[in-house]
Formats: sequence, C-alpha cells, structure tokens
Amino acid sequence: MTISIRLELPRQPGVIRLLEMSDAYAASLYPAESNHMLDLASLEEDNVSFLVARRGDAVLGCASLVEADDGTAEIKRMFVDPEARGLKFGRRLLEALEQRAKEKAVSILRLETGIYQPEALGLYRSFGYRDIGPFGTYKADPLSIFMGKHLA
Repeated sequence: MTISIRLELPRQPGVIRLLEMSDAYAASLYPAESNHMLDLASLEEDNVSFLVARRGDAVLGCASLVEADDGTAEIKRMFVDPEARGLKFGRRLLEALEQRAKEKAVSILRLETGIYQPEALGLYRSFGYRDIGPFGTYKADPLSIFMGKHLA
C-alpha cells in the first residue's frame, strides 16, 4: 500500500476518530489541566496547516502546524494510530511538518508534550528539538516538556 501525507481538512470521520483516540490517550496519562489540545474548530483556522497520513484510504496519522505572527509555529495534535506504530508515520509526519514550516517561512518550530510520552520525546530529540521554557500562553507545568528547533 502507498503511504501518503498531504494537507487535508480535519473535519472528516477518519481524522475525528484519530483525534478522539488522541484525547483518550492524553486523558489516560495527564489531568485535564495538563492537556493542551486544540479542538476541531481551532484546527480549521486559517493559520493552521493540517496534515493527514494515509496508507491507501486509511487515515493512520495526523499533525498540525499552527503559525504565530512572529515567524514561529507550534506543532499540535500529532498522533499516530496505535495499530500503525512502528511504521515510521511519526517520522514522516514530522518531516512533512518541517517541510511545510519552511515553505511558510517559519524560522522556529515549538511544541509542548508530556513527560509520560518517551516515544514522542525520543522522536523530537532525534530531529534536533531541544528543551526550552514555556512559550506563548503556556505556564510552567511539571507534567509538560517544551521543545523548540531553529529551522535552516
């Protein structure tokens, strides 16, 4: 099966299923005040690039790039279906996000993730993301790790 990653609208059944899985996973790890998810309506805003990873017609991963007005962007709602883990969808999504950021002239990518997600932390660190302090509207949270990367 062919794997594709492309810009798509988030309001579609396969993506909504993934977002619900992501919400449930985050809720199983962290209290509500430590979950910083964007809702579906926020993912449809003009400053958001939403990427969908598919194998054939099956939606198996998603991620978004949320641009700020200062040349930075944040990675949000990156999630891979547990059934597709180990197939490098996370790496492919992150590569596609970074490419999209460069196309949009983003100079710094940032993200917030949790301390109980070693696979995500390992992926981001393998791509050169480094720990930073809270940014934007985030407050310090002992369950959060903030990361950033300067793009060439």
